[in-house]
Amino acid sequence: MAGIYVHIPFCKQKCSYCDFHFSTSLKHKSNLINALTTEIVARKEQLSAEINTIYFGGGTPSLLTNNELRMVVEAIYKNYNVANNIEFTLESNPDDLTLQKIKDLKNLGVNRLSIGVQSFFDEDLIFFNRAHCAKQAEQSILMSQDHGFENITIDLIYNTPTLTMQKWESNLDKIWQLSIPHLSAYTLTVEPNTILHHRVMTNQTIMPSDEQAIEQFKLLVQKTKNLGLTQYEVSNFGKTGYFSQHNSNYWKGEEYLGIGPSAHSYTGNKRWWNLANNNRYINALETGEIYFEEELIDERTAFNEYILTRLRTIWGIDMAYLRANFNKTFNDHFEKELQPYLNSSYIEQQNNKIVLTNEGIMIADKITADLFCIA
Repeated sequence: MAGIYVHIPFCKQKCSYCDFHFSTSLKHKSNLINALTTEIVARKEQLSAEINTIYFGGGTPSLLTNNELRMVVEAIYKNYNVANNIEFTLESNPDDLTLQKIKDLKNLGVNRLSIGVQSFFDEDLIFFNRAHCAKQAEQSILMSQDHGFENITIDLIYNTPTLTMQKWESNLDKIWQLSIPHLSAYTLTVEPNTILHHRVMTNQTIMPSDEQAIEQFKLLVQKTKNLGLTQYEVSNFGKTGYFSQHNSNYWKGEEYLGIGPSAHSYTGNKRWWNLANNNRYINALETGEIYFEEELIDERTAFNEYILTRLRTIWGIDMAYLRANFNKTFNDHFEKELQPYLNSSYIEQQNNKIVLTNEGIMIADKITADLFCIA
């Protein structure tokens, strides 16, 4: 199994919290599309496995026209061994999902929509500097469902200065009211070089307490459980049959190819990442210059990454896998650092696997750091 991720680095406007790579200028959009198709062809020898997932992320992929999207999709199908029943996800903003856009995406083969709702309250959306309003958020979901999109996931953000417990519960109630089968929910974090960071540093915005974050997270876990959604990763909740295959493959260590500026790729023991600059990326693809950096993944890095990704999921850390794939030094380290947690309420040992409990999820970063092999 393998996946292809395509990064579309354009947005209408800059969200207050976002530190992803993107541009609000669409001046070079056509050149970027040509560069994407060039990279798709250039990379085809590096991923021979069957492609089971395609994911268009960003940025805002829904900003592309139908013809632009079709060019990229056709290049993938022409140059890769794409499975018949793939999961094809496209990230979209509610304000982009017109009736025609929804029909075009359906005809293009997209079968999973990731809609960047963030909140169903206008006050929150204004704080985030989002381009859509609460009414558009709800309408985009209903319209997509009316035109054949059953597999829909939305993003929500909690622990914001504008979000009360009552509003957060109301946001979560929309999951049931709108029959949404998947949710990704993230606590608001203050990243460097963002609008939010400037506001916090200049005391224009006061961030909520850690206690609020914990209470809203606990409500998130309880409400989603009551709605029949499984928390299969710390921030991801889905009904049976609606887990994100693409992201699950990341967490399970499957190969993936990242296309576009700032995109990352992983195959075997090698990882590479593209230039995080639109113009430099485009120029490099046009002139045949190097547009990426790469590294070989040593055993220590592979061990730590396995701990990091698997501990956050319901699949947990497979101790048989550790013994089969890492030398005794790493296994001895793992068993030693795990020992203090074995009789705690933070982890469970299910057969030969280590998984976090609900309490353990609250301190997942600490447990992960303890299990890392640093020296």
